[in-house]
Amino acid sequence: MAHYFSEQPETRSRPGVVDLVLPDLHLRLETDSGVFSPERIDLGTRVLLESVPPPPQEGDLLDLGCGYGPIALTMAARAPGATVWAVDVNRRSLELTARNAQAARLYKVNSIHVDEVPEDVKFRAIWSNPAIRIGKQALHEMLTRWLTRLTPDGVAYLVVQKHLGSDSLQRWLGEQGWQASREASRASYRILKVTR
Repeated sequence: MAHYFSEQPETRSRPGVVDLVLPDLHLRLETDSGVFSPERIDLGTRVLLESVPPPPQEGDLLDLGCGYGPIALTMAARAPGATVWAVDVNRRSLELTARNAQAARLYKVNSIHVDEVPEDVKFRAIWSNPAIRIGKQALHEMLTRWLTRLTPDGVAYLVVQKHLGSDSLQRWLGEQGWQASREASRASYRILKVTR
């Protein structure tokens, strides 16, 4: 799975389909090899989507590391008046997210490379199952880059496995001046709420 954060996955395409079933939503999503968790909805993603409060109903929202789109599409379905930015480095992921959004008729999802988001866009909410396996330094740089784009009243929710460093990440966020609290915990996953 270490290749899912490559820009151009080298693995041969093996298309598939997964179902995202939540109490308020059922989506059938196209997946493929070379993207994050192509055979099922990752448990961390599920814990996030079942734990966070509804997103703001308007403004710009961010799914950081969108994969094939389960978080972005859930945000868009729950906040039809908002614009959702689904960002990733993986081009295959972005194509899948765009197709899945069209199939679900969620037309306010922008599936876009991380380096192509306009600099003036600020986010009222960020939801992410961040790519912990990119390494601590790269993770810290990524989070710093995007958390600084929260609006003054914006809030980020990050899902991180306990044994992959959720507690140390919470401490690091606090050291950087963010308010970071544990909002939920289930099946060894922590939901961290981050505000200014």
